Amino acid sequence: MKKFLNEFKEFAIKGNAMALAVGTIIGAAFSTITKSLTDDIIMPLVSIFLGGVDFTELKIVLPRLWGEAKFDEAGNEILNTLNWGNFISAVINFIILAFVVFMLVKGLNKLSEIGKKKEEEKPEEEPAPPEPTAEEKLLTEIRDLLADKK
Repeated sequence: MKKFLNEFKEFAIKGNAMALAVGTIIGAAFSTITKSLTDDIIMPLVSIFLGGVDFTELKIVLPRLWGEAKFDEAGNEILNTLNWGNFISAVINFIILAFVVFMLVKGLNKLSEIGKKKEEEKPEEEPAPPEPTAEEKLLTEIRDLLADKK
């Protein structure tokens, strides 16, 4: 059990797990912002061009096939509805999020390319000449011995 807890502690403290946690928290906060942008700014502007239609009101009331009608505390009948206006808002919200993530990844890739170019621009050191082979060493010794005899 102690080994398991130590492994979990090591995993939780590692940079990748912490980065994932931070990314999740920031992503949730950003999702709230984009939902507000969609619901509070974009959809009202879109509804102007559709004659003032509120997208949250766009729904289809589905028929009751069996059973008795149910009523809320105010005495209003509880209807079964297909809320397609909310779905359109969710799709627009997704498109905004996907676009922002695309731009973020594109920017990070651009930064990565810049870093790679800087590394490529550094002058490369010339590799050291290769070590002579055993055959070359032997020939050098023979040459030196012949030169000494002269």
